[in-house]
Amino acid sequence: MAEKISLALVAVVVGVLGAMAVYWVLNKLVELLPTKWEQRFKPFAFLLPALGAITMFLIYPAFTTVYASLFNDDSSVFVGLKNYQRLFTNDVFLSSLLNNVLWIVFVPALCVIFGLLVAVLADRLSPTKEKVAKSIIFLPMAISMVGASTIWKLVYEFKPAASPQIGLLNQLLVTFGGQPQTWLQFEDFSFNTFLLMIVYIWTSVGYSMVLLSAAIKGVPVDTIEAGRIDGATERKIFFQIIVPQAWPTVIVVFITVLIGVMKVFDIVYAMTNGNFNTDVIGNAFYNAMFTDLDRGKASAIVVVLMVAIIPVLVYQVRQFREQEANR
Repeated sequence: MAEKISLALVAVVVGVLGAMAVYWVLNKLVELLPTKWEQRFKPFAFLLPALGAITMFLIYPAFTTVYASLFNDDSSVFVGLKNYQRLFTNDVFLSSLLNNVLWIVFVPALCVIFGLLVAVLADRLSPTKEKVAKSIIFLPMAISMVGASTIWKLVYEFKPAASPQIGLLNQLLVTFGGQPQTWLQFEDFSFNTFLLMIVYIWTSVGYSMVLLSAAIKGVPVDTIEAGRIDGATERKIFFQIIVPQAWPTVIVVFITVLIGVMKVFDIVYAMTNGNFNTDVIGNAFYNAMFTDLDRGKASAIVVVLMVAIIPVLVYQVRQFREQEANR
């Protein structure tokens, strides 16, 4: 343990000193230029390391992934768009696309709704109770998605009716005279997917609550009091005063959760591995890459995911620019 801590400290120190050294050298090189050119090139000199990192870790891998998607499983034969044709004529992959759509439609909206509801209710408590309530609700954020999946897998656990139930849901059913159910294995694929969504929502509501609570607290009290004086009900104050002023934060939370949902993998992999019609794009990529050892198909899946995410990123950037322009 001591050796690992020492290595971590050395890595941090070397990383920080290395970054400082790079910027110091770049600054000295720019200072060698004439004053006119120094002022022009200095901003680019300080941007150069960041641009280099983006190129190395984002742009280059994106191009190599697109390139690999045009080859066969071991990248030895050029096949053109056949990998994409295989994907969009495969019922299993189309089912994973549909599941991703369901995740996109329901999870971000529910995370925002529940986060907003909890933030409003918690803000009505006394300061001490508010801190305790928010800490409890935020606690699942400290658990990894695999850990949360393990917890909820126990909640959904099934045992035959004659056996003692260790799953919370089935124990409740048996206690009230019902029969245990094979959760996550229903014939209706959408119901299985919704059961997995609950895990993501459970871990993300705390994140939404913290940001939305800060936005609500940022609404001027004078505005709220003016609404009450004018005879507005608490419902109108919430929907016509508080929500519009907190709307930029609502959009940020929604898009952040949306991007995470589009890449969801660990919950599906840990709980069902995509079986029982619960597969998603992220899990389909993992199975194609590491189970089927088909690099071309896996790369094509990643390209499909990148294309789907780009419009969301563009919208988010525009929202940030509009917010900056309105300040």
